[in-house]
Amino acid sequence: MNEALVVCVRGIISFFTLLIFTRILGKQQIGQITFFDYILGITVGSFAASLTIDLSSAAWPHWVGLLTWAVLGVLMQLVSLKSKNISQYMNDEAVIVIHDGKILGKNLESTKFTLSELLQQLRLKDIFDVNEVKFAIIETNGQLSVFQKELFQNMINSMNIPSNDNLNNEVIFNGIIIDDNLYKLNFDRKWLLSQLNNQGFDNPSEIFYAYLDSSKKLKIDAYKNKIISSKNIFK
Repeated sequence: MNEALVVCVRGIISFFTLLIFTRILGKQQIGQITFFDYILGITVGSFAASLTIDLSSAAWPHWVGLLTWAVLGVLMQLVSLKSKNISQYMNDEAVIVIHDGKILGKNLESTKFTLSELLQQLRLKDIFDVNEVKFAIIETNGQLSVFQKELFQNMINSMNIPSNDNLNNEVIFNGIIIDDNLYKLNFDRKWLLSQLNNQGFDNPSEIFYAYLDSSKKLKIDAYKNKIISSKNIFK
């Protein structure tokens, strides 16, 4: 058979195979790509390319390799949905690198970001003074999320939550535990997790915002309080 025709047929097979597998893997591959997703996408793509143009070997080994990686990708997604520990191991977890205008050096070091890279990301968001930042979070996909002090204060006020910038009493924000504040307030993660369990929460990821009031009682605003059914939105 003519080589050009063979490449064309194998290209068609690999194209539709890749299309099916990427549909199975889901939109997460595009919307919130992590390092694991990046490697998975490159590997699956390389299998598809080899299936198309590597005429020195049979097509079926490449197709089996493509199928194996796609199936493993789907399985790991399903497992990570069931287990937060596995999900964190695969995708890491978001890290607070700026809190109340102060750069958290140890947290920044753990992300492998340099100070110049962090400042560059802030400038790209039109922030030229670290003191303007209430929270800056490096997400699992490497993107920087920033809450400026004024915007953060307006948000807290709209939720009727008292805030005292001098106390720095926030202990959870956006599902992330603020360890520095816990230690300054003479508490630890074990105490915080027990308090969450007492109030019916299994994981900090369920909490949008938590702080200690003047009597050192934990006050919580959970994500589930904010959920609105999409059916109601489009009525």
